[in-house]
Amino acid sequence: MLAVLLAIWGALGLGALLLFLTWDLPRADAALAAQRRPSVTLQMADGGLLATQGDLYGETLRLRDLPAHLPAALLAIEDRRFREHRGVDPLGIARALWRNLSEGEVVQGGSTLTQQLAKNLFLSRERSFRRKVQEAILALWLEGRFTKDQLLEIYLNRAYLGAGAWGVDAAARVYFGTSARRLNLWQSAVIAGLPQAPSRHNPRSNPEGAMARARDVLRAMAETGAITPAQRDAAIAEMAIPPRPSRQGGWFADWIFEDVPTKFPDSRDLVIRTTLDRRWQEAVESRLAALLDREGAGARVGQGAVLVLDAQTGAVRAMAGGRDFRRSPFNRATDARRQPGSTFKAFAYLAALEHGLGPGDAVADTPVTLGRWSPSNGGWRARGSITLEDAFAHSVNTAAVRVMQAGGGPRAVAEAAGRLGVEGRFGRDASVVLGTGEATLLDMTAAYAALANGGRRVTPFGMARIEGVNLAMPDMPQVVQPAHAAAMRQMMLAAVQRGSGRAAAVPGLVVGGKTGTTQDYRDAWFLGFVQTGGQTLAIGVWLGNDDNAGMEEVKGGTLPARLFREVVEAARAGG
Repeated sequence: MLAVLLAIWGALGLGALLLFLTWDLPRADAALAAQRRPSVTLQMADGGLLATQGDLYGETLRLRDLPAHLPAALLAIEDRRFREHRGVDPLGIARALWRNLSEGEVVQGGSTLTQQLAKNLFLSRERSFRRKVQEAILALWLEGRFTKDQLLEIYLNRAYLGAGAWGVDAAARVYFGTSARRLNLWQSAVIAGLPQAPSRHNPRSNPEGAMARARDVLRAMAETGAITPAQRDAAIAEMAIPPRPSRQGGWFADWIFEDVPTKFPDSRDLVIRTTLDRRWQEAVESRLAALLDREGAGARVGQGAVLVLDAQTGAVRAMAGGRDFRRSPFNRATDARRQPGSTFKAFAYLAALEHGLGPGDAVADTPVTLGRWSPSNGGWRARGSITLEDAFAHSVNTAAVRVMQAGGGPRAVAEAAGRLGVEGRFGRDASVVLGTGEATLLDMTAAYAALANGGRRVTPFGMARIEGVNLAMPDMPQVVQPAHAAAMRQMMLAAVQRGSGRAAAVPGLVVGGKTGTTQDYRDAWFLGFVQTGGQTLAIGVWLGNDDNAGMEEVKGGTLPARLFREVVEAARAGG
């Protein structure tokens, strides 16, 4: 009688335990349906990968579609007894336990591939005895529901492999720019090594770690007989670090990602071909970093930003919003509002042209006082009277104030800036002509692009095509009369040929622009254009410090103008 009671109570206790362990198990059939965030893939103008966002899935592939060495690599490193066990492998658990005890730390897991699949499909990342039991139960269910080949196919198509990539085809496209159908042996080894730690072995963020893990996979394949030692050695010799996306292209990618929900509110996967030019982007990144590390370090220049626009369309060809995106993702090209200094004079000169003056007309460069304000001319020695072109080229402050007065005053300057797309609240006193307001590098570069393209307003954009279909470009209304734009272009050419922007000159190319420096050397700018390769590009450069600290006598005509030239030269040489 006691035995019967013990058996009954034991059965009840076992049932209660099973109920506790399994009461919140998900419905397996429902969980098999993929639920994911729509993915956005950004490509450079040449089709190369720039960035991804969301859950990226590739083509769903069958085993027969894949090179045989890919599933073989996965089984060799993750579950050598996959074809023999029924979802839970007691021998594998015992072997892992023994090795972990021998090493004194956890160096090997005992989960089968089916258990990993159960965890990935149905369960959270929680580490507990209860979750392990649920994992084992679901693994047994999967083994009863699917064949071994089907389980392997599900795993290969659904495993998370880092960088937002789910499944081997997405991973192959993200890391190697190809379909999983065409992976070679060592590439398959890289991907097979990812499930253990997708972030730590990610070829994009840790290429050396990914290669080391791939070598472990190849050695495991040789141990299991999946490949020969000769094939292993040949694959290791062929291994090469996969090409990384642009180092600093993160600023541009974030700028695009911010617009995606507005432009494409429906939830769907998107592949967007952007306007970013690899050659110009690499030139911008490398030259900005080199200047900040070199001359910038001695001149107390902590940050910089560079923007390259196609002046004829507004397409953004390159963007660097700082010196290191990983350390500071804040975009100083699009979001930082800084005083533009003398680059703002262009709008005063434009207003004066629209009031009937011309580049050859005379303007006094002698001292001027308005109320209690008397702008200085720095090292410029007054000549009494100079042309508007010379005043612009040499950035003479007192002459600029008189030009502003002749062109309708501060309101006319602010109106001209706004017409060209420079947004902001600008002062109504005369100091506005010297750039005492605030503006972004993006707006200022676009305004100069309009002056370079004949007077058509430029709206910067970064999306060119989606799913192979060209997107409509922004309208470019005529906001400046072509004759006035030509006169501004003439004065910008003079600034580089014989004025304050001489350091920006590139032998053999047509270059024009304007320098700008703010009080106490807090900001230094060069905004200009260059004709190269049959196109006109507007390039904006800003140097300064995030805390608004002054630099060591850095003027717009020094480091910013030099950086402009170095970027152009690097792009011409191929980056």
